[in-house]
Amino acid sequence: MKGYALNKKKSSIWKISGAVFLVMLLAGLATACAGRNGQEGQGEEIAQPLEQKLPDAANAEEGNAEAETELEDEPGDTDSGQPEYLKVLIEMGVPVPDREVDFEDLKENVNEDIYAWVYIPDSKIDYPVLQHPIDNYYYLNYNLDGSYGYPGCIYTESYNKRDFSDPLTVMYGHNMKNGTMFAGLHKYEDAEYFKGHPYVYIYTPEKLYVYRIFVSHEYSSEHLLYRQDYTKKSEFEKYINRIMAVRGMNCNRAEDVEVTADSHILVLSTCMADKPDNRYLVQGVLLNED
Repeated sequence: MKGYALNKKKSSIWKISGAVFLVMLLAGLATACAGRNGQEGQGEEIAQPLEQKLPDAANAEEGNAEAETELEDEPGDTDSGQPEYLKVLIEMGVPVPDREVDFEDLKENVNEDIYAWVYIPDSKIDYPVLQHPIDNYYYLNYNLDGSYGYPGCIYTESYNKRDFSDPLTVMYGHNMKNGTMFAGLHKYEDAEYFKGHPYVYIYTPEKLYVYRIFVSHEYSSEHLLYRQDYTKKSEFEKYINRIMAVRGMNCNRAEDVEVTADSHILVLSTCMADKPDNRYLVQGVLLNED
């Protein structure tokens, strides 16, 4: 099944297929040699990374103005036939990239554990998301082709369902020295970058999820999901209150974004090269709730 594209008539659709992705994977998987325990940023680059070639696979140009579009009806149509959640995003004024992810091809030709795709415009964060069925830490240490070592993959753990229905979903990625994987999250330490890059797009075979980033901050290495039951609103409220209380030099917050115990939050987590016991988190709230 393919992830939803807004308007398949347009030539600007980003087509990400498994066959092209796999060729690039085999040609340039090795990216960097880096230390463990949050020290990824200290590694030496040893090869041109796969991630640098991803825009070619998607047939898209960085900053292409046509990558964001509005809904268009066929001539004479009274209903565009677009899913309601996409119409809601457009009505909210949220830009929706016109792209297509061929999950069936990716699962068949790249890795069967791929179940989503994370994308932040005007950044290097544009990757498949995986979840191993048994080992929560597998993709911390293993690559898309099953080889051991960096850069690993962008992944979630089995504490989270794959349909993003949990109150809190946590997505992990290494902080690579060459700026790939989740190293780009550290750009959110800059207040202007934080303001200018407010959305995270999650593509799945069923729908597109769009999250509005409301806070970015340094945090401890505490596991946010272990022994937590955020389906209890009282527990989720405690989490939200704790996050809202975070302050610091590299903490940025969108005060006008509402987050409640009924919200769904996505946390993007990466390491801090100079603080191995801490993590840098970028958190967004789901806009197109069902």
